[in-house]
Amino acid sequence: MNQWSEAFHYLPLLLKGAMVTLEITLLANILSTIISFAVGLLRLSKRRYVRLIASIYVEVFRGTSLLVQLFWLYFALPMLLNIQITAMVVAVLALGLNYGAYGSEVVRSSILAVPKGQHEAATALNMGSKLRMMRIVLPQAIPLMLPSFGNLQIELLKGTSLVYLITLSDLTYQGMVLRTFDSSKTAEIFMMMLILYFLLSYSFTLLLRVLERRSARGRY
Repeated sequence: MNQWSEAFHYLPLLLKGAMVTLEITLLANILSTIISFAVGLLRLSKRRYVRLIASIYVEVFRGTSLLVQLFWLYFALPMLLNIQITAMVVAVLALGLNYGAYGSEVVRSSILAVPKGQHEAATALNMGSKLRMMRIVLPQAIPLMLPSFGNLQIELLKGTSLVYLITLSDLTYQGMVLRTFDSSKTAEIFMMMLILYFLLSYSFTLLLRVLERRSARGRY
């Protein structure tokens, strides 16, 4: 018990790291959602070259390691373009691009899951493609997307644990520093990290459930 009371002195630093983790997660989620819808819609384009470009992006980011993507954006890209990119920007970009590739498939498959009769009825009402998508297709597709998007958000949160390797002082970084400083409290430090990660992910789960209930009632 005494070991735990001593380990609790490290909690403020872990909470500081958790706030950085939460900031990265929220920003990367916004970016990945935008990319998911943009690329998902592009993959449904009637133009073959547009579908090809979108598909290449998806396959590249789904087929390569997130860690390698982080390192490439942080170390290689600045050298190639002769620019300086902050670690925070790199983390948000890498996570957003990576999970946006996965999310685009969720968007594409959910739109395709809307019955063809709905498309035909909208066409019969002389609706243009954009109006048909906004008024008919997306309101039915979004509820189908939510469970998968929720899983991706939680996976993205867990993926942020890699950003400490590019010097960001997130929750994992703080835990590793504290463990190096006081290795006798390794078990307690990692247990507190597990609890904080769980609380963050469970918060996203609760938010998702609220959104699912609202979408079921036709409110977004």
